[in-house]
Amino acid sequence: MTDAPSPAPTPEAYVLGVDSGGSGLRVALGRVDAEGPLFTAVCAEPVRTGAGGIDAAHLLEQLLPAAAELLEQAGLSSSGDSPGQVAALAIGAAGMATLGGRLRAELPGALAEALGVRRMALAADAVTAYAGAVGQRPGAVVAGGTGMIALGTDLTGWHRADGWGHLLGDSGGGAWIGRAGLDAAMRAHDGRRGGSPALLARLHAVFGPAEGLPGLLYPRSDRPAVLASFAPEVAACAGADEVAAGILREAAAHIAEAAAAVCPTVGSEGGDACEVALTGGLFRMGEPLLGPVREELAHLVPQARVTTGTGDPLTGALRIARALALDGLRLPHHPTMLFVPAGDGPSGPSGGAGAEVRNGERESDGVPADGPVSGATDRPTDTDTSPVRHSSDISG
Repeated sequence: MTDAPSPAPTPEAYVLGVDSGGSGLRVALGRVDAEGPLFTAVCAEPVRTGAGGIDAAHLLEQLLPAAAELLEQAGLSSSGDSPGQVAALAIGAAGMATLGGRLRAELPGALAEALGVRRMALAADAVTAYAGAVGQRPGAVVAGGTGMIALGTDLTGWHRADGWGHLLGDSGGGAWIGRAGLDAAMRAHDGRRGGSPALLARLHAVFGPAEGLPGLLYPRSDRPAVLASFAPEVAACAGADEVAAGILREAAAHIAEAAAAVCPTVGSEGGDACEVALTGGLFRMGEPLLGPVREELAHLVPQARVTTGTGDPLTGALRIARALALDGLRLPHHPTMLFVPAGDGPSGPSGGAGAEVRNGERESDGVPADGPVSGATDRPTDTDTSPVRHSSDISG
């Protein structure tokens, strides 16, 4: 790619947003001058992840035909010979920060050649979740699904808490709640202190005899998702069962602690209040969890203004693409969290360009800022829109 400036977009130019996660790839085509997608396409097969990280070729195999289909619906050609019709593109991907090296190396050139797009951003899905829920304002987002991650910014850098996967964290997420509920059920089965007969009854209804649960759970490669599938049962019992209610109160405390850790400090842009957006399928459990979360946030972050995020990571990817197209991207660039290739658009908020901007977490001792990853099924974090669909995807 060259450092030649991209042509200024016309009002009728288009942008592409992409959301890649454990349940597949979603692509949206939108206009530079209008909110929301015009057309969307869904590829059900998740992008492969191997020893070299996220497979860039496999992502392109799915993205390019989907983009061509969307452009055709809009009456356009997908040929790179017609520069300017796609003014910008943003991709949010699970595992981008820790497993996205090949994407950052290969996608800019490949997408410029195939689609004629010169302005692009490659982001962690937690960043696109932030953009979807909060936009380009200072604040914080808690993305809860199978796992749980909190991400905040004062528009000079990114601050992250948790999202380390179900073995090392994701405290308060769907898998954490489900495991705590199953532990309480097994305690009731054994006659140990802390057991819940109500949750034991739900275990029998969902999984069968308690003695058979280890044989069902341990051989599964998607153990976090199986654990998370029990989280709604905990919420359903919380109104009449003190043990289940206590699990949700403890989960709420973990969620609020993560949010407090990433909220911009008082005096940053945006004033004293800190917007905290709750997004993802975890919070669709409703008041049994939301009520305690609000109470904990009021105690730990009294300046918090709690909202329910209305835009998902695909919405966030479109918003980032529009901002790039209009030279208006205010979210801080970062070499792994929000990578804007050098020469592909405006400078980041701190004045640097593309990959030279390092406003977020430092990487030290050879460990990426997003943390080490041991494997695809246990990789950190999850912006999954459902607490029961698949294992941790929320990634940095």
